[in-house]
Amino acid sequence: MLAPEVFPFLNSLKENNNREWFKKHKTEHDEARNAVVHLSSRLFESLNNENQLDKHKVFRIYRDVRFSKNKTPYKTHFGISFHRQKPKYRGGYYLHLEPGASFLGVGFWGPNKEDLFRIRKEIEMDHEYFEKVATNKKLLNKWGEMQGDHLKMAPKGFEKDHPGIEYLRHKQFVFIKNIDDKLLLDSNFDSWMSKQLDAIRPFLNYMGDVLTSDLNGESII
Repeated sequence: MLAPEVFPFLNSLKENNNREWFKKHKTEHDEARNAVVHLSSRLFESLNNENQLDKHKVFRIYRDVRFSKNKTPYKTHFGISFHRQKPKYRGGYYLHLEPGASFLGVGFWGPNKEDLFRIRKEIEMDHEYFEKVATNKKLLNKWGEMQGDHLKMAPKGFEKDHPGIEYLRHKQFVFIKNIDDKLLLDSNFDSWMSKQLDAIRPFLNYMGDVLTSDLNGESII
């Protein structure tokens, strides 16, 4: 569960997103961040074995405003990432902590050029099996449909009338689960998160198998 002092701090920061206020309340930030780090470490320990994790990270609250029209200096949320053990296990988990807008995201946010091409070739060869895994009943019941940015047209080198064009156009392969504030503060949150990952893990493992094999299905690791 999330420590109760985290959201009050974030709510205050949202109303006072400036350096002067933050400097005066730096101690409150540090306490809130330490609570998030504690949550991150505990989740890593409890989820590690079944999900083949290798590291976790709490992102800094400072925003990079150099190329943004929004010049507020601080994020109004905390973010935690969990990475799987490469090269065999792929995909990642992201826990977003924000009052009224928390969520758990899982999947592939920014596959590199080579990985994206390999995934698309797999879909091209067997889109029916990809769809079977991505729309598994247990997965859909927990997460709903796959999301992510996608092209308006068919990617270069792929037929626009391919029966798997809906999936071929994807640039991201992610699933998003919104989280109620009360759930985050509940003692059963860790168990809840474990159950969500149990439902999504077969999809991640399948994608890992794809990304560690060639077009003939032979392992490349």
